[in-house]
Amino acid sequence: MHKRNKKFSHSLFLISYFLFFISCAAQKNISKHDYDNLLNDSSLQSAHVGICLFDETANTYLYNYQSEKYFVPASNTKLFSLYAGMKYLGDSLIGIRYIERDTDILILPTGDPTLLHPDFLRQPVIDFLKWKKRNIYIAGANWREQALGAGWSWDDYNDDYMAERSPMPVYGNVIRWAETQQADSSFISFSIPDVNWKVNFTADSTSKKFSVKRKFAENVFEITQGTEKYKQQDVPFITNGLESAAELLKDTINTKVFTNYLPLNTYHLPATLIHSQPTDSLFTPMMHRSDNFFAEQTLLMVSNERLGFMNDEKIIDTLLKTDLKDLPQKPEWADGSGLSRYNLFTPQDFVFLLKKMKDEFGLERMKHILATGGNGTLGNRYKQDSGYIFAKTGSLSGVIALSGYLITQKNHLLIFSVLVNNNNGNGSKIRDVVAKFIEEARRKY
Repeated sequence: MHKRNKKFSHSLFLISYFLFFISCAAQKNISKHDYDNLLNDSSLQSAHVGICLFDETANTYLYNYQSEKYFVPASNTKLFSLYAGMKYLGDSLIGIRYIERDTDILILPTGDPTLLHPDFLRQPVIDFLKWKKRNIYIAGANWREQALGAGWSWDDYNDDYMAERSPMPVYGNVIRWAETQQADSSFISFSIPDVNWKVNFTADSTSKKFSVKRKFAENVFEITQGTEKYKQQDVPFITNGLESAAELLKDTINTKVFTNYLPLNTYHLPATLIHSQPTDSLFTPMMHRSDNFFAEQTLLMVSNERLGFMNDEKIIDTLLKTDLKDLPQKPEWADGSGLSRYNLFTPQDFVFLLKKMKDEFGLERMKHILATGGNGTLGNRYKQDSGYIFAKTGSLSGVIALSGYLITQKNHLLIFSVLVNNNNGNGSKIRDVVAKFIEEARRKY
């Protein structure tokens, strides 16, 4: 295509999105009466609510209520990480880059979270390293991030949804502990090789529940035995950058593993890459079960591919200045998962993004990746005639969010975002109210 035609096409693209949001503003107060039941529900009286509803089929903005205002979106933030991953990680994840020498292999990690993760039985990187049987050096110069994200609740460190981020995750950066009652005794097991981390057993005669508590800054685990027939708990371990990965890998592949912080280009040799998993095999569980760890590592992998190093702040700034520069309101975007309360987005931002994702990647792929009624985080709702909603939920204390696609009974495609903040009511009741709003829109349009 000639440069002149490229400029013309780009101009048409910008005009299209401009007209899309002019249409939004022009119809801001349409149909407000139809949704008064949502806004006046007693469970939302103390809450802040933002709603954005667009009919993609008719190219008509159906409803706007505080849609230009900012809200904490919780796990709806994952939609932005998903966009970045779909845009820049290709059809399959890059597991490692490596340089092979006579006596060793130098690895530059990519942030791939699937390495030795129990969800992924096929492990091409591990198979390769076992086959080579050489000493391994892992370089960490491309890691420019912290283990925990900005604005995360530090005292959640022991919970499985807050696994540490790292340049080369292994086993999902968590240990699965389990207690099984056997005759007159109990048996404690764990999911990773024995690395001689310290384990203490607590004798608590008042407790009947099995639990594991890691010390905040150490891989020291306190186990309280319970009386359940079987109980398991996933607990994040401290990664120490590459140190835990190196320690765990050496037992898995039965060779020596060392760490260094020299970039691969120091050795003036070309690097080869190994692909690990299809990208959608990561994105689908990331969205269906709202996997924070997968989302965080996805954004870091994008940073590594675009910038040559892993850093949230830098890749977010880059994306907002390039691919996402036309968002209707510039967000405060702090992390990949939505764990951070520093995140601030508008409902219009999510509708814009979902439209952009449909246009760039196709609705059918989006329908596969996002959860539908009776599935994933939508498992308890939208079960009747499932297959008409494809969306991402979001939950934090005081936060309920839902953004996605809705196929109506008249076969129109609606794009919507409902964000609720500062509620102090029953979360399940608020989700029911939002569901009534969605179902009413489906029947009407």
